[in-house]
Amino acid sequence: MTGLLVVMPLLGAGLLVGVIVALFQAVTQIREMTLTFIPKILAVVAVLIWLLPWMISTMVAYTLEMFQWINPPAGY
Repeated sequence: MTGLLVVMPLLGAGLLVGVIVALFQAVTQIREMTLTFIPKILAVVAVLIWLLPWMISTMVAYTLEMFQWINPPAGY
């Protein structure tokens, strides 16, 4: 669930930009492969840069929780 939570914003950005570009291509009848590829990459990279601190802190918290589950502190 944590992996899905961390990756979902990137996938959502790619999906949203893909739908918008597909609608644009359908309206204008432009069929250019780079028109679908480049905006998706730029959107995913922008979201990655924007959410990277949150993604890292979420994964670090999950990793620390797993280490504590494997080797609980004394007193349990």
